[in-house]
Amino acid sequence: MSFTSDELQRYARHIVLREVGGPGQQKLKAARVLCIGAGGLGSPALMYLAAAGVGTLGCVDDDVVSLSNLQRQILHDTQAVGEAKVKSAARSLARINPTISFQGHEARLDAGNASGLIDAYDLILDGSDNFTTRYLVNATCVALGTPLISAAMSQWEGQISLYDPVRDLPCYACVFPEAPAEGLAPSCSEAGIMGALAGVMGAMMAGEAIKWITGAGEGLGGRMLIHDALYGENRSMALKRDPGCHVCGAGGAL
Repeated sequence: MSFTSDELQRYARHIVLREVGGPGQQKLKAARVLCIGAGGLGSPALMYLAAAGVGTLGCVDDDVVSLSNLQRQILHDTQAVGEAKVKSAARSLARINPTISFQGHEARLDAGNASGLIDAYDLILDGSDNFTTRYLVNATCVALGTPLISAAMSQWEGQISLYDPVRDLPCYACVFPEAPAEGLAPSCSEAGIMGALAGVMGAMMAGEAIKWITGAGEGLGGRMLIHDALYGENRSMALKRDPGCHVCGAGGAL
């Protein structure tokens, strides 16, 4: 897979990185990454992956842009209010990098379409805002053997990890076997969120994806990174696969 002269200039700062180089940039160009959601997390993740030259980017989202989104969902602008998020995303990403292919799936991910959508991609980024979707994405990724980068955030704090039981790493359900009780994990509209936190966590998702695709460095598989924006602190905790996990363990999909 070769690069045009424009692509060589566009990706020059990646290509000179020892850990990426030309071969790594070729892997990015050949990669297919699906993002669940074009909201607070999906916005910066998609923008940085487009800028990085990921050849095929997909996004599943059935929502439309609202004025309250614009405080943190930087993929969209005021003129996009009322427009489908995947259409707004397509326009914005084309401005960033017209050489990539963007596939917008204007649909709500559910049990009927999850497998077909996820199976068409190499890596999944979950930026959804509810536990029902997160558990569905995880179960589908486990069944298909597809690695998953999942992040979440609320108020001033975010968390991120990579889940991949095929490589003996935990799945999302190993860490969060069941959803919290009602009221313990309020939505952004209920609890609030500092807008720039979405940029931090979404950029982390993109960084983890770039490392996974190119093989650079050490990813977050088996670890969860927690970012506290209010006090400017990061902490990391080790994660282990649960042999009895109801999704990837005994009696599960693997």
